[in-house]
Amino acid sequence: MKRALITGVTGQDGSYLAELLLSEGYEVYGLVRRKSKLDFGNLEGTEALGKIHIIFGDITDMAAMLNAVKISQPDEVYNLAAQSFVAQSFREPVASANITGVAAVNILEALRTLKPDAKYYQASTSEMFGGCIDEQPVGFDGYIEDSPFHPRSPYGAAKLYAHWMTKNYRESYGMFACSGILFNHESERRGHEFVTRKITSAAAKIKLGIIDCVELGNLDAKRDWGHSKDYVRAMYLMLKQQKPDDYVIASHETHTVREFAELSFKAAGMNIAWQGSGTDEIGIDTDSGKTVIRINPEFYRPAEVDLLLGDPSKAEKILGWKREISFNQMINNMVENDLRIVSSESR
Repeated sequence: MKRALITGVTGQDGSYLAELLLSEGYEVYGLVRRKSKLDFGNLEGTEALGKIHIIFGDITDMAAMLNAVKISQPDEVYNLAAQSFVAQSFREPVASANITGVAAVNILEALRTLKPDAKYYQASTSEMFGGCIDEQPVGFDGYIEDSPFHPRSPYGAAKLYAHWMTKNYRESYGMFACSGILFNHESERRGHEFVTRKITSAAAKIKLGIIDCVELGNLDAKRDWGHSKDYVRAMYLMLKQQKPDDYVIASHETHTVREFAELSFKAAGMNIAWQGSGTDEIGIDTDSGKTVIRINPEFYRPAEVDLLLGDPSKAEKILGWKREISFNQMINNMVENDLRIVSSESR
């Protein structure tokens, strides 16, 4: 039986990955940061919670990571832990650097010291590309593994440090260390602070009369969105290869935040018509005539990333990976889930 250690196991990706590995017959260990109130996040209510071994520890503490590796004796380690909310990284740049960047080296060092034969997966991100779109040639068809990086947030910069250190450990010590450069991926388990879940949850609450309106930032930012379930399967496939390498995981299509909002409200039974422009633009429910979307400049990033588009050709060819859940289906799943949650909570 293979043994896997997952950091960030209570998050969106961590919980889906734990379920996948358990279904493949793994013995799964999950690192959880102890809080005054015990919280297992997205593992709550899943069968996985009762099947995985919980190790309490903080990835920013080297001693804790040595202890986690000693206890789990992993064949595979998936580092999914991070301060992953981009907006928060501007408010807490040093904490984001330590949690998202430096902590990855704690894990790599712990493995090099105690379990150098373990396979390591680093959760890299499309935010590392950031503002590079202005540097791309005409006919740009998506970022690939060798595209230049230009992070435009403390989060992206911290992830880039972890990404390059993963390469460094692979090249310097011969470790099986690889990175998945994942573009935006969402699900019913996405945190409410992220714009996608904020939108689907608000659509459900507005439909059921709980709130009147939702405030958003840049409606025209374009992102390459997929479903978390598809993307954790790519992580698993990366560690099944004979040689470690880095892979872009993406849907190879972009949609605006505006389109995400329109489809979310449509899934909740409402049609949106837009009026005005800039920060005065509003979204109106065509049936009721009520304003259900407003713009709040506070939600604009200090440095915006206008477009993120990934080309997963390498992953499709070498890993045999294909996404299975479409953009529309992902939104429908999220809205249906939020309608159930809001309906249940309002009773």
